[in-house]
Amino acid sequence: MRLGLYGGTFDPIHLGHLILAEQCREACRLDRVWLIATGSPPHKMGGRTSVLHRLEMVRIAIAGHPSFEASEIEALGPGPHYSVETVEAIHRERPDDELFFLIGADSLADLPTWREPDRIAQLATIVVVNRPGIEEGDPSRTTNLGIGMKPMRWVTIPPIGIASSEIRRRIAEGRSIRYLVPRGVEAYIETHGLYRPTG
Repeated sequence: MRLGLYGGTFDPIHLGHLILAEQCREACRLDRVWLIATGSPPHKMGGRTSVLHRLEMVRIAIAGHPSFEASEIEALGPGPHYSVETVEAIHRERPDDELFFLIGADSLADLPTWREPDRIAQLATIVVVNRPGIEEGDPSRTTNLGIGMKPMRWVTIPPIGIASSEIRRRIAEGRSIRYLVPRGVEAYIETHGLYRPTG
C-alpha cells in the first residue's frame, strides 16, 4: 500500500487541510492518507484544544472519503510526540507499505532542525506542498536538501488562504466560519462551544 501520513494540530481542521490531502493523494497515487492529529508537538507549545476534540473534528471532516482515515497514533499516548517516532512506529507495524510524509513548504525550512530528519527521509518519501507567499519548488524536480537518501517530491496545489488561527479568531469575535470548515465541523464547534472566549 502507498500510505500518506499527514500530521497537524488540526485546531480546527479546515478545507485547506482537506484540499492538501486530496491533491497529494491524487498526485502521488496514494491508496490511503492518514490524518494524524498531533498530541503534543514539541515545536508548538502552549494551549491547544483537547486532542480528543481535534481528533473527532478530523473524523467528521473526512467522513465518507474512502481513502482518508483519522489516526489515533499520537492522540492517546503521552507527549511530546516527534514525527520520527511516529513514522518509525508505523513502519514497524506496516513494513510492506510505502510511506509518504506530507508537509507544507513552510515546514520545509525547519525540517533539518527536527529530531532525526535523516531517519524520516529514510523511511518515507517527503512530499512538500506549496504554501501561499512561499516560493514553490518546481513540481517536476526533486531535491534532497542534504537529508536522507530519498529525493523529495513537490506537489503544487491551488493557493488556499485559510489558517486555523484565523478561524479561531473569527469564532472568538463572533464571526462566521461558514465555507472555511466542513459544515459538520462547524456544527461540532458550535455544539461544544470551542474557541469562544471564557470569563
